[in-house]
Amino acid sequence: MLTGIARKYIPAMMMLFTAMGVYAQDITGAWYGVLEVQDVRLRLVFHIIKSGNGYSGTMDSPDQGAKGLEVSSVSFTDNNLTVDMIKYGIHYTGRLGDSGIIAGTFKQGGASFPMNLSREEIKEPEVPKIVRPQDPSKPYPYYTEDVTFSNKSAGIKLAGTLTMPAKEGSYPAVILITGSGPQNRDAEIFNHRPFLVLSDYLTRQGFAVLRYDDRGVAASGGVFGEATSADFAADVNAALEYLQSRKEIKEKEIGLIGHSEGGGIAQMVAAGNKNVAFVVMLAGPGLPGDEILLRQKALIEKADGVPDELTKKGLETNKALFDAVKTIDDDAALKAKLTEILAKAVSETDVPGGLDVDKTAIVKSEVESLVAPWMRAFIRYDPAPNLRKISCPVLALNGDKDMQVPAKDDLEAIRKYITGNGNRNVTVKEMKGMNHLFQECSTGSPSEYGYIEQTFSPVALKEISGWLQRQVK
Repeated sequence: MLTGIARKYIPAMMMLFTAMGVYAQDITGAWYGVLEVQDVRLRLVFHIIKSGNGYSGTMDSPDQGAKGLEVSSVSFTDNNLTVDMIKYGIHYTGRLGDSGIIAGTFKQGGASFPMNLSREEIKEPEVPKIVRPQDPSKPYPYYTEDVTFSNKSAGIKLAGTLTMPAKEGSYPAVILITGSGPQNRDAEIFNHRPFLVLSDYLTRQGFAVLRYDDRGVAASGGVFGEATSADFAADVNAALEYLQSRKEIKEKEIGLIGHSEGGGIAQMVAAGNKNVAFVVMLAGPGLPGDEILLRQKALIEKADGVPDELTKKGLETNKALFDAVKTIDDDAALKAKLTEILAKAVSETDVPGGLDVDKTAIVKSEVESLVAPWMRAFIRYDPAPNLRKISCPVLALNGDKDMQVPAKDDLEAIRKYITGNGNRNVTVKEMKGMNHLFQECSTGSPSEYGYIEQTFSPVALKEISGWLQRQVK
């Protein structure tokens, strides 16, 4: 799921940043860097402004279409720059040299990547502009409407797009739910727009489709970084209520399609809202959040060639951290325990490139990321209770090469828990040769995502559509 990856490893979801430039005389303005993960190169731009006695700023990720992303905290002491993105578990440290270059390390979760910052603009895209042949072209052969709806309990307005086969009529409908990390209504990642492709396909098959920007993203209100999966589930309930108010929508034929964390959110909604007619989970969680993160780490590090001994050591540390998060409720006691575990781990770890970094600051940043609302909730999330409550039809698909939500055990858990309550309308299936994004792939590694021209396997699209058609007949 786009949890450990989106918030901790894959650059497609490296979002928020508060940047502080480092020239003592004038550090405001734009700083440019390139983040490299295997064959993937992403440009990052940090825009720094003076703020009181310190600095604040925003970050752009041009190759992902992300602009003006907010950050947490910044310090600059003795030529050492430290930037924390607590809500997303991101930590950057760098040192300003005489050349005016900040040589530093970008860290998310257990992964570290060298990244330097300079004043020189990087104009040419570092990620090749690969054709996305599945993107639909206008004019579309169906009705499209930009819509807004309110989550009254949260006091926010969400913005999205509703597509229908025609302006007038009566249609079954689906709500698309994005995975973790701030995403727009198209679930855009590496210039792929999987929700645009999925909505286009399903609308052509006779369904109305509502997709919307996550809270705090693009045209939607709210603050993304303060929300947990339960808050996002409330947004889905608001979307469902909105569709029920539309005369063109068949009130009793509204279902949910959630990808990755979105599959878990769909579970929450379907478990408590009997108005959900059906659920499609695309790489949704069947195992507890901490187990998924540990399995994800092991698979990706193996694919990246990380020595087994280092992976084993990292898994032991992460398990101890996750166990603390799951069992300690008191904030002060939890932070103390996490600090103890991390301080020991960091003291035994060599800093990449021999950089002079503040290990105490690294520990503090990691602790804050682990106790942040979203991460804390995800580590503690066990899908079993919600899955046992779902009585509507369910389709669960996983790619058999998915490294983020390993398919076999995940699907078996989903099947076991839902059928355990007597629900027999449950279909689970491994999609051969597909990765976490349901692309037909070679290895399944996240490093492939941006280089595959295909956005969403036609085989998977047909599987989803065929199953949906059977539910609404």
